[in-house]
Amino acid sequence: MTIKAMRVGITYDLRDDYRAMGYDDEAIAEFDSIETINAIDTTLQQLGFTTERIGHIKHLVSHLAGGQRWDMVFNIAEGMHGIGREAQIPALLDAYTIPYTFSDPLVLALTLNKAMTKQIIRDNNIPTPQFMLITGIEDIQRCPLTYPLFAKPYAEGTGKGITASSVIRDTGQLESTCAFLLQKYKQPVLVEEYLPGREFTVGIVGSGNNAHAIGTMEIILLNNAEKDVYSYTNKEKCEELVEYRLVNDSVSKKSESVALQAWQALGCLDAGRVDIKCDSFGNPHFLEVNPLAGLHPTHSDLPIICTKVGISYQQLIATIMHNALSRYNLLDSAPQKLSSFVIK
Repeated sequence: MTIKAMRVGITYDLRDDYRAMGYDDEAIAEFDSIETINAIDTTLQQLGFTTERIGHIKHLVSHLAGGQRWDMVFNIAEGMHGIGREAQIPALLDAYTIPYTFSDPLVLALTLNKAMTKQIIRDNNIPTPQFMLITGIEDIQRCPLTYPLFAKPYAEGTGKGITASSVIRDTGQLESTCAFLLQKYKQPVLVEEYLPGREFTVGIVGSGNNAHAIGTMEIILLNNAEKDVYSYTNKEKCEELVEYRLVNDSVSKKSESVALQAWQALGCLDAGRVDIKCDSFGNPHFLEVNPLAGLHPTHSDLPIICTKVGISYQQLIATIMHNALSRYNLLDSAPQKLSSFVIK
């Protein structure tokens, strides 16, 4: 008896597609290169799945309207418009009862809102810098925070809106920086107390009580990098400006504990990253979570962490699929070889 291979659709936002629509490089910074899509597609096929590249949400809508369905969707689409843009494809797939990888609409809508995310983190007694949301310049007059501060758009990723001027020393600089960010990004500005200590990103796989940290990478800015900030420029040119160092000391272990608490408190699924920064006493604090982490094999942080701890790209993708299939009780339909590649 021949077992039919599972059909996996792949949803994504391709930089080249949006560049052709006239968007500039910063506007499409969160989107994927063709190298990433090729790597995911090839790896899924190697694991025994039959794949179909769907693309962005409008392509998905067209496919669904035409009657196409899949056994699972590997979703890494970030979306372009609105505060719920990362949640749009999962919500659409839920409406059609089509399973998918990574977090659900609630988590993706929540975590894109950095201020709301930090409120939940704080309510769960997980350390995070004190913060406030600036919706207009008049809000600055009631800012109770202690300088230096750090300012960034409240609903962007990939370091968008973060430069050396994001570290703020006085009220005048706070006003000018917030005025610029409010005007450019058309959204509130998250202002939080600046932490001067070490910075880490923690890789996590799994969901709920089955989630675990697979490794912690310290972010070390080189002499030619923008100072004091893991900025948009530093991220885009990380090969030249940043050293990523795998760490396994007492501070990194504390960071992993904070990261895992945050991951579970927010309800994130399958795999992703949590960004951590230390205060002047070396205590780790939650900064952000990335429940749709980049998956370029050599450029994105999560695969870089995997490589440094001896986990192959194939193992990472297999583990993501295994976790998603398990959540939907579909493991019996998975390719037989899948389980042999899952991270133990």
